[in-house]
Formats: sequence, C-alpha cells, structure tokens
Amino acid sequence: MNSARVEKHRDVSVLTLARGKVNALDEPMVDCLQELLRSLESDPETRAVVLTGQGSFFSFGFDVPALYDYSPGDFTRFLRKFTDLYRSLFGLPKPVVAAVNGHAVAGGCMLATTADYRIMASGRARISLNEITFGAALFAGSVDMLVHLVGQRHAETVALAGAMYSAEDARAIGLIDEVVPPLGVLPRAIEVASEMAGRDAAAYAAIKNLLRGPAVERMRLAEAGSIQRFIEIWYSAPTRERLKGIRIRLTDSPPR
Repeated sequence: MNSARVEKHRDVSVLTLARGKVNALDEPMVDCLQELLRSLESDPETRAVVLTGQGSFFSFGFDVPALYDYSPGDFTRFLRKFTDLYRSLFGLPKPVVAAVNGHAVAGGCMLATTADYRIMASGRARISLNEITFGAALFAGSVDMLVHLVGQRHAETVALAGAMYSAEDARAIGLIDEVVPPLGVLPRAIEVASEMAGRDAAAYAAIKNLLRGPAVERMRLAEAGSIQRFIEIWYSAPTRERLKGIRIRLTDSPPR
C-alpha cells in the first residue's frame, strides 16, 4: 500500500504523507515520496506543490522501531535516501507550500522546512527538531535549512534545546509563516500555492535556484560526513537505550 498520495487541485498538486496514525517515515515511504516528487517535477500541469499529512499529524519523523534493527550499512542507505529527498524538496524548481496540519517532529520538521512557505495549525500542534532529546544528531542539510529560515541564533536555540514550539511561537522566530485554525490549513495552503502557481514558472525556477542553489550544493557536499557522524551517535550505547523506549502508533487500535 502506498504511504503517500497525490491529489490535483487544478494546477496545484497536494502531496500527502499517508502512513498510519502519525505518518512516520520508513524506507518504503521515503522511496514513495521521492518517486512522486520526481513525477510532480516533470508534470507540466503541476505548477505548485502542497506538502501535508493525513489525519492530525504532519509527521512524527523517523519510524524508530522499524529502523532500530537496521544494520549500520542499511541505515546509512536509508539516511542517504532521506537527505536526498529533503534536498529535492528544498530545491524543487516549483513553489512548495507546507500545510503543517499537526505535529511536525524531527524528520517531519525537516520536511516542513523544505517548503517555500509554511502554514501551521493553531492549537495543540507542535513543531520541533528534538533529536537532541533522545541523543541523536542532525544532518548538514537539516541545519542549513534551519539557518536559512530562522537565522543562526534562533537555529542554535531550536537545535540545541530540542523544544516543542507551538505554531504561534514558531511563527515568532520565522520557523512558520502563517497560523490558521486546523480545518483551514489545507484550504489556505492550496490558496497560497495557487497564487504562487500564477507567477511566471521559468522566472520562479530561476530565482529560486539563485536563492537556494548554492545551499543545496553546500548541503550535498557536507551531507556524507554528517550522516557518518549521525550513524556513530545513533549506534552508541546511550542513544540505543533511549531509542528502545520510543513507540509509534500506526493505527488507532489499542495494542494487544
């Protein structure tokens, strides 16, 4: 079963993370997202993309229980695919709007930061790069995108504290652009994406590349080293012990 889907709204394509209750990222889901993204990039009828999650979550981030038993080699392969995915989104030559419909945590937050514009649900939803709280590192690209959005000082606070930000607090530091009631997130995102889709496509792509192209190349060159360091920390004894305690609900059914 596909863990992501695309729905067309005239010249806007909505790419929805759709894996269980919390849209946790495993390897097949990352593969599916990358395949769909490539098709949207080459689709002349898609002039803008909205990225969102199904249900009440944007994304919990990595499916830690599914990835826990990966060998270091297999996990390295997964991380290369994931970092390739967020670089593809960050540098996509079409407008990308993130409709952050619920919690966007860790890897989910990284995907949200790829967008050209982010709209988040008010209320209980939280956004966070909280890897440090369970003893994991970040990637060169994830840090570069964070600094791109919020500046060096706020990026240090977000990354080193691992705090959970409300939509309003995230907007105050530039991590989110707009806050709306939960039911209005996707309609507003489609509205914004439609406005962006009305701009000259060639000019938009060229200007976006001037703004983000150097960062994408810098991220690509630095990513391998940061993945290696991430792996070293991920397989360290203290982090493995913390990771064992992470549970993910893929359905609403109570555990047996």
